[in-house]
Amino acid sequence: MNHIKSGLIPKPKKNPYRYLVYLTLAIIYIWAFAGISFSGIKETAGKITKAIFAGILSPDWGYVYLPDGEDLLRGLLDTLAISVLGTFISAVVCIPFAFWAAVNMSKTKAISGSGKMLLSFIRTFPEIIMAILFVKTVGPTSFAGVLALGVHSIGMMGKLFADEIENIDRGPIEALTSTGASKLQILWYAVIPQVLPGFLSYTLYRFEINVRSATILGLIGAGGIGTPLSFALTARNWDRVGIILLGIIVMITMIDYISGTLRKKIV
Repeated sequence: MNHIKSGLIPKPKKNPYRYLVYLTLAIIYIWAFAGISFSGIKETAGKITKAIFAGILSPDWGYVYLPDGEDLLRGLLDTLAISVLGTFISAVVCIPFAFWAAVNMSKTKAISGSGKMLLSFIRTFPEIIMAILFVKTVGPTSFAGVLALGVHSIGMMGKLFADEIENIDRGPIEALTSTGASKLQILWYAVIPQVLPGFLSYTLYRFEINVRSATILGLIGAGGIGTPLSFALTARNWDRVGIILLGIIVMITMIDYISGTLRKKIV
């Protein structure tokens, strides 16, 4: 207060560990760049780059629909179906895991801690790794993509659902408990109405992510639009690559808009 009256503003204290943090970051960046092998740009890089952009800017519109074979529309619909089924499976299966991991739904922290640990373990494996495993197990089909997205999403959605359960208002639960309501009645009338909007919002958000992931899983044989995209890239059929990328952009943009609108109305 005396400093303010005298017109003197105290200088902020310098953090003695600031330079140590800067030095640590510099060492990390140097180590990361040193581990990257760079042998220069190939002589054909410019020619291939021009061919890629020429094909992408002049897409193969005839591939949009083919009466007697795989086309863009079928690939996009397959990708959309994989995303829907994968999201639905994870949204249903992760609910008991979410209640298991929620601290306020367990008698001891050991129980909720084991649930959180299991969800963290599931999240450890990326969709691409799970897709490779399921492709080896069930074959290179769309079913492998559904299983990969479904299992991987359980970990993330289970965590988000558990956080939503932990933030519920205890008032309705205590009111029903005082009237002698059963645990099932408390769950149905006091817990579910509070967490349902959040569950639906997180499910829609995860669906947006799964649509993007489903386009990649086809590159390793897990179905969807990624499979013809992989073939087009291998054959250097850049005009087909262009129409496929354009279709993916349009589909994801539409889904993001619709999902965002629905999430705003739900929340």
